[in-house]
Parts: sequence; C-alpha cells; structure tokens
Amino acid sequence: MVHELKIDREYFIAVLEDLKKFEIRFNDRDFKVGDIVILKEIDKVNRKPTGRQIKTKITYITNYEQKNNYVVFGIEKV
Repeated sequence: MVHELKIDREYFIAVLEDLKKFEIRFNDRDFKVGDIVILKEIDKVNRKPTGRQIKTKITYITNYEQKNNYVVFGIEKV
C-alpha cells in the first residue's frame, strides 16, 4: 500500500537529513510494516505543498502509550 502524507517543513528537513526516523499519525489508513509512505513537504505559512517529497517505507509500528487510534511508525528512506 502507498500512502501520501503532508508534513511540515521542519519535520521534512529532519527526515531528509536522517535525524527523524519515525512518524506519529492517526491510524485512519491501516498502516502496515512494509507500506510505502510519500512525505510531501508543506509550507507552514500558506499550508501549500512545496513540491518536495521523500519516499519512505514503514519498518516498525506500535500504538503503545499513544492516544486512541494513533500509532508511531518507524521509517527508512527508499
């Protein structure tokens, strides 16, 4: 499964630079290990896409200590 998700610039840059290797998201998409996640950078001021994106793969998922229906998933760039 491929998921396209918006991500604020500050977090996009952290993923791009390999500083951030996880996402915390509402699990309305039934995320699974092995799914592809396309992270699309959003400008924080005007909330519009910048055109930059990163293709990642989910490597791990947990809902431990999260709000109801939220998950944390580990990602790696592909």
